[in-house]
Amino acid sequence: MSDMRLVVAGAAGRMGRMLIQTITATEGAVLAGALEYPESAAIGQDAGTLGGVGELGVKVTCDPLEALLNADGVIDFSIPASTVALAADTAQARLVHVIGTTGFSDEDLSKISAAARHAIIVRAGNMSLGVNLLAGLVKQVAATLGAEYDIEIVEMHHRNKIDAPSGTALMFGEAAAKGRSVSLADQSVRVRDGHTGARPDGAIGFQSLRGGTVVGDHDVIFAGPGERVVLSHKAEDRGIFARGAVRAALWGHGKKPGEYTMADVLGLGD
Repeated sequence: MSDMRLVVAGAAGRMGRMLIQTITATEGAVLAGALEYPESAAIGQDAGTLGGVGELGVKVTCDPLEALLNADGVIDFSIPASTVALAADTAQARLVHVIGTTGFSDEDLSKISAAARHAIIVRAGNMSLGVNLLAGLVKQVAATLGAEYDIEIVEMHHRNKIDAPSGTALMFGEAAAKGRSVSLADQSVRVRDGHTGARPDGAIGFQSLRGGTVVGDHDVIFAGPGERVVLSHKAEDRGIFARGAVRAALWGHGKKPGEYTMADVLGLGD
């Protein structure tokens, strides 16, 4: 089988550059296109030069149709509005669309689900192997310990992250809610300020910290009578996300249209 031809959306960003490096270093994958917003200074630049791997003959463009013309898939760590618009294009072209973007609204997710009728969409709040393994543990621990253990999810990211809680924190929240057989939307507590009163029974709390250059720290705390169980993941290198995303793209090549997760990619089950 020939190499999978991949497009990087958000090519000039930190993750975009890392993806360019990872794709060029991955057997079975080749960079076929690079996308940026129209006002980006990267438009017209060679994507390989942008990613620090030398010229590849692939120019950065703001035209999705141009970028997707000879592609098999897209890896997308951009912003919700761009991702939703691109999902419509990947659906029309029947491509693999790996989505690492976070911060979607319910309406955004509905549009992505509609695109998955024709595109192969792999979407995850976090693409790393360790995080996805930990999500399975969170679900198991939540089911085992019971409602007398309060759940708090604490995350910290770099000062420039624009959404909160992080997609990974919400992923852990969903795992905990599944373990308890409850709806995260009904149990989630995102903000505490002033005289809040006692903690509601069954609540799943979130705290978001921002500062410095932190790649991503997550703690899931189960605070029970006389003890605490803490499950943690510390990301030290964005390369873990890029490698996971490229692995997801290669896995999706040839799959039937639909919505998939990293649990599917890694064979971890629901």
